[in-house]
Amino acid sequence: MRGSTRLPRTVRLLIVARAVNRLGAFSMSFLTVLITTDFGAGAAVAGGVSAAFGLATIPSRLAGGRLADRIGRRRTIVAGLTGCAVAQLGLAASGSLPSAVGFAVLLGLVFELYEPPSQAMIADAVAPSEHVRAYGLLNAALATAGMGAGLVAAGLGHWDLRWLFVADALTCLLCALTVHLALPADHRTPVPTPAAPDHTPAPAAPWRDRALLLMLATGTLFAVVYLQIMTTLPLAMEHEGLRPTDAGLLFTASALTISAGQPLLRRSPLAALQPPAAFTTGYLLLALGLAGYALTHSLPAHLAATVVWSVGDLLLVGRAYAVVVALAPPGGRGRYLAAYGTSWGIAGIVAPLLGTQLIEHTGPTGLWSTTALTCLLLAALQPAPAQRTTARHTDGNRQPAPTTG
Repeated sequence: MRGSTRLPRTVRLLIVARAVNRLGAFSMSFLTVLITTDFGAGAAVAGGVSAAFGLATIPSRLAGGRLADRIGRRRTIVAGLTGCAVAQLGLAASGSLPSAVGFAVLLGLVFELYEPPSQAMIADAVAPSEHVRAYGLLNAALATAGMGAGLVAAGLGHWDLRWLFVADALTCLLCALTVHLALPADHRTPVPTPAAPDHTPAPAAPWRDRALLLMLATGTLFAVVYLQIMTTLPLAMEHEGLRPTDAGLLFTASALTISAGQPLLRRSPLAALQPPAAFTTGYLLLALGLAGYALTHSLPAHLAATVVWSVGDLLLVGRAYAVVVALAPPGGRGRYLAAYGTSWGIAGIVAPLLGTQLIEHTGPTGLWSTTALTCLLLAALQPAPAQRTTARHTDGNRQPAPTTG
């Protein structure tokens, strides 16, 4: 099993298109600032608007999964990105608070439509043995593009915050156009009826699949931990006497680690890791890095801890999506990926509230100690659904991944 084979053109184009989109995906970080500065609302109102956006992303992702399986991957991606562009342009042009709130909720309702079909399209185009690699490359491309997004935001933010939403809308439209013109057209694949001659068929409904629900539970815990880093790290650094803006340096170090580590996933020690062992190793590294945040208070030590947890992240993200795809029945990949993806919507609501409370009552040491302990718990729990996936393959209930042209 050599990792030197080139990924299909469909996957490479999709990864590039999503990276272009990620270059503009910085505007939502400034939604609360726009609400307070341009419309004179208080912090509580701005937080409520942000929470309403986060809540709206949950049905958005579920709809994306269902549409991906019903009308096709490409159509759903294009529709979702076009809807994002319309909502962001509406936010940029809003002249009143009610208008801005309406467009923010609309943005939430279309914001995640393109995620499940993007992930399902990758799964359709590559062999199961290449799923981890393909999802890892997508994660690395998005992380790398995120570094450029910060630079773009810093430049445009000096003019007017509304230009951030305009730029984000333009990258959405550019990504939608690339997907529409360059990726294969959708073709309807009939979903087989559950009439397998051996054993019981794999459940067609994601919410009845115990293995997927286990993945959803552990995935939600992981998402809460991950979003703690993304949303509360600057605040925690400020409490430690460090400059909160240095969090950008740590995020850059993480993106570089994830990007540089991609070739390692194709080399023998890591390529040969079975999912349970990979999950355990990844969460232990994540716990070690977060414990480093709890125990050290200098910028160099934070950089070293960031590299450690980023190597853990490298092992985790692509592998989790590969397990979810393997659990899905024929024709149900979009719905399964969407159900699993709701973990991020739930975490998006929970993580900021939990993180700020932990910092207020226990300080940064309590915050990072709690997240490190959560990762140790995940190291023990996560292998279970991965083992169930292996058992399904062994029983012959899994079918070969379909290929696309």
